[in-house]
Amino acid sequence: MSRFVTSMFSPLFGGALILIGLVGLALFAPWLAPHDPSEIHLEAKLMGPTQENPFGTDALGRDVQSRIIYGARVSVLVGFSTVSICFVVGTLMGFLAGYYGGLLDEAIMRGVDILLAFPGILLAIAFTAILGPSLRNVILALCVMGWVGYARIVRAQVLALRESEFVLAARALGVRDSRLLLRHIFPNILAPLIVEATFGIAGAILGEAGLSFLGLGTQPPIPSWGSMLNEGRQFLFVSPHMTLAPGIAIMTVVLALNLLGDALRDRFDVRREGPW
Repeated sequence: MSRFVTSMFSPLFGGALILIGLVGLALFAPWLAPHDPSEIHLEAKLMGPTQENPFGTDALGRDVQSRIIYGARVSVLVGFSTVSICFVVGTLMGFLAGYYGGLLDEAIMRGVDILLAFPGILLAIAFTAILGPSLRNVILALCVMGWVGYARIVRAQVLALRESEFVLAARALGVRDSRLLLRHIFPNILAPLIVEATFGIAGAILGEAGLSFLGLGTQPPIPSWGSMLNEGRQFLFVSPHMTLAPGIAIMTVVLALNLLGDALRDRFDVRREGPW
């Protein structure tokens, strides 16, 4: 019993619970939001927290709580879409570089080195500034650099495994390369990829919030936590709730995902002694 209670307050349980809650907010936003997030009430603008509007209202009288709930949809969409694309592309590139080596390995890894020479957020800003602000372009911009981390992890793991006995045995039996990579090598490198994906979701949510704050992300009237921060910036000393609510939402989700990633990394560490 005491072990169960302790696990409930662990970073793994807490981070997973917040992640599930975020996905739940995104999926059931129409039923959870008390008001229409785009409904304008100028007579109630910049109103502080009340019983009807627990998080107050913004400069157009829109309910901040409802906009926070609907903003979770943007964060979930960007986070999971970016990580899914980066996971597939990075894993494929890492397989090609690590398994076949040679000139292909050199070409892929030199491309990775070139991308790593640029600060990620600056490259995303430049990308969205060229293509124009939209949710699709935000996802593409975050994917430009996001896949390199997966590629480096997969390449390193494949280099360590390709001369293993079970891989050599599979080759001797005539197993095709695609089947060998997917059925024999991929399950053995999945743990670090899951950890990287957890951190990647947090990074994508933070990146989307930053781009939306700069006006390069989602456009009105779609609510986004980053754009809400930007809208509340000029009313910081008059109506601080406009900035506090989305700021706390971003901080909570990103912190929870980072704690979840740390906990998963500890769980998957084969050198860790003792029970989980």
